[in-house]
Amino acid sequence: MSAVDVLTEAFGRLPDLVRGAVGDLDAAQLTVRPGGSANPVGWLVWHLTRVQDAHLAEAFGHPEIWRAEGYAGRWDLSLEPEDTGFGHTADQVDAVQVGSAQQLLDYFDAVHRLAVTLVAGLREEDLQRVVDERWDPPVTLLVRLVSMLDDAVQHAGQAAYARGIILAGDPTD
Repeated sequence: MSAVDVLTEAFGRLPDLVRGAVGDLDAAQLTVRPGGSANPVGWLVWHLTRVQDAHLAEAFGHPEIWRAEGYAGRWDLSLEPEDTGFGHTADQVDAVQVGSAQQLLDYFDAVHRLAVTLVAGLREEDLQRVVDERWDPPVTLLVRLVSMLDDAVQHAGQAAYARGIILAGDPTD
């Protein structure tokens, strides 16, 4: 199995993880902060999707789906369009209001389709291309894709955990 095959398999697992976390939660449940301060399911999935979108755009020279396909306008958040959620304060987390599970999944699905298409078109030698020279050592496409997957899986797991707390009862306990 090649590295591209492994990446394709790994990206293919994300939709089930995200859908399992989001499920049929309503808009209010998507914004609940378990324990009163933990990140809500909606923010976690929005953030993992925004990060993937931004990293794919940078690594492959594509426009971000968030802006290019009008998601930023439809969501109408009080954040800058380039914001991906890194370093968000509590107020910024609260500013990410999700209208519905479907709204969240529509954006995730659009970014996921792009990721799968881009990864499927890679050759092994493409993975060694440097995509970010701001780090020492510079980041290759392979390292960036693994980093994106790692981040997405962690956030999807956090979202699933938050979902469990929300559905179990009083999320402020």
